[in-house]
Amino acid sequence: MAHLDHLEHLDKDLVDELAQVARETVRDELREQGRKRRRAALLYGASGAVACYAGAAVAAAVGLALAIVLPGWAAALVTAVILGAVAGLLREAVRPSRPHAPQPAIGGPELAYPPMPSRPPVPPVTPVTPLTPDAGQEAPHHRA
Repeated sequence: MAHLDHLEHLDKDLVDELAQVARETVRDELREQGRKRRRAALLYGASGAVACYAGAAVAAAVGLALAIVLPGWAAALVTAVILGAVAGLLREAVRPSRPHAPQPAIGGPELAYPPMPSRPPVPPVTPVTPLTPDAGQEAPHHRA
C-alpha cells in the first residue's frame, strides 16, 4: 500500500486544479455577462435621454406653431396643458386596472377609521384530548 500513497497526493492536486479552473470559468462568464448588461443599460439610458430631447423639440415645435395664431404666453400655456394631459394618460396606462371607488367627501364621516370588531376573531382549533393509556395498551414502565 505504500506505493499508492503518492497517488493520494496527485488526486488532491487534481481536485484543487479542477476547482480552480471551475472558479475561473464561472468568474469569466459572470464578468462577460456583466459587460453585456452594462452595455445594454448604457444604451437604454442613452436612448431615453435622446427621446427626452426629441420630446422637448416636439413640444417646442407645437408651442412655436401655436404662437403663429396665439400670443407667446398662451401658446406656452396650451403646450403645457397638452403635455400634462399626455403625462396623465401615460400614468393611467401604467396603473393596473381596478374598479374606481367613489372618493369620500372631505371632512365627511367616510374619513373616520372603520369600526373595530368587539373582539378579535378566534382561529378554529381542534380540541386536543390528553393521551391516556387504553385498556388494551400497556402503561410505560418506570424504574425506581
